[in-house]
Amino acid sequence: MEIPLRKMKINQRGRITSVGAQGELGRRIRDMGLTSGAELMVVGRAPLKDPVALRLKGYTLTLRNSEADFILCEVDDVEGLS
Repeated sequence: MEIPLRKMKINQRGRITSVGAQGELGRRIRDMGLTSGAELMVVGRAPLKDPVALRLKGYTLTLRNSEADFILCEVDDVEGLS
């Protein structure tokens, strides 16, 4: 099932299927390694759920929810989404 990155749960793994951002924001997202086919895992969220911390390609990065909304991921388990 394909869901926005913002909807992924902590410790949930997924694979990026598309990045919908264009222009400078799209380039910035892709420069961080968030490209189609990249596998990632959500490792944490700030207390107000923004930003989200991700682990991919051996490093950890944080992303604002407004940026995560542009990234769609394929995940296996979608039960208990919050």
